[in-house]
Amino acid sequence: MKVTRRSLLLSSVVLGVAGCSRPAETPTPSPTQAPTTPSVAPTPSPSPSPTPALRAPLTGLPATDPAALTRPAVAVKVPNLKVEQPQLGLNEADIVICAPNGDSSTRLCPIFHSRFAEAVGPVRSMRPADVPLLSPIFPVLGNTGASSWVNNYIEAHSERLEVMTYLDFKKTGAYSVDKARLYTAGGRTQYDRAIQAHPAKMAEIAEKAGAPGPYLTFALDAASSSAAGGAAATRVVIPYGPAHKYDMSYDYDEASGRYLRSQPWGEHVLADGTRVDVDSVLIVKAKWEYGKIWKGKGDPDPVIELIDAEGQFLYVHGGTSVAGTWRKGAIAEPFVFTTDAGAPLLVAPGRTWIELPRPTADVTLS
Repeated sequence: MKVTRRSLLLSSVVLGVAGCSRPAETPTPSPTQAPTTPSVAPTPSPSPSPTPALRAPLTGLPATDPAALTRPAVAVKVPNLKVEQPQLGLNEADIVICAPNGDSSTRLCPIFHSRFAEAVGPVRSMRPADVPLLSPIFPVLGNTGASSWVNNYIEAHSERLEVMTYLDFKKTGAYSVDKARLYTAGGRTQYDRAIQAHPAKMAEIAEKAGAPGPYLTFALDAASSSAAGGAAATRVVIPYGPAHKYDMSYDYDEASGRYLRSQPWGEHVLADGTRVDVDSVLIVKAKWEYGKIWKGKGDPDPVIELIDAEGQFLYVHGGTSVAGTWRKGAIAEPFVFTTDAGAPLLVAPGRTWIELPRPTADVTLS
């Protein structure tokens, strides 16, 4: 084929143009931003409600040993004549009941639960009032017996009492004899001032007594007690005999916040030399008379009207007081205390002494 100069020139132009041209750029798409989900603050978990503190049923204080709440209470009958002093263990009791044992004598019943005294004594006989006073808390009852009719009465109402009498339990470790307090009278060795009870052992060998419920209604703290802001009560005098010849008294000690107890013959001092003291005093005025309310031999004993009964009370704590009325139903029912303002009595947490003078007793607060 003949190639002309013109053909060569045209070919050169075409190749030149092809060599100089660049492919068209494909536009790069702009990145698409992912949609943003608005953040939501996490809902805070609710704080768990604080677990209510376990409280001892006979003091209202926080329980330091929860296991102790399941053991039975132990009550012990303790004489209170001058010749039977000094006593042991009263300041370790949660509650102490002082009841008339005649016109010019009283008998004590300390009740132990939140802590046990190593020894309590002297130990003496039971009285019919023990049935309604103690049945609400189903305790063990330490004693040295009773007259025939009182024994029969207590046995007939023992479904809420576990009676541990000295002669029946003296070899179990529940009792011991302080030989230094034995004496001779009528040619015979007398044990009435020497027998001691051991509450921890009594609770250990108990077979039917149960963990007690509350004996009183307790406030959460002293400031919430019914006596807070009440009438002054830095000194309390409680007569058991006529004309103030046999008075129990309490003086408020501001330094300790407790009441110091005295008896007709002077300060109430225990065998270890310590003064009897207490956080609160509850004065329950109740009728009583000598009588026999069950079949059996023996002399009349003081019978306190507590079953299906009512009366007046005074409660003192922290140097102040409140008054009101009490009532009690059946044997195993607890006391119900209502202040003169119509509110339930709230007792300050701590140890309490309960005094049981006659309704006519000229109790003085100052």
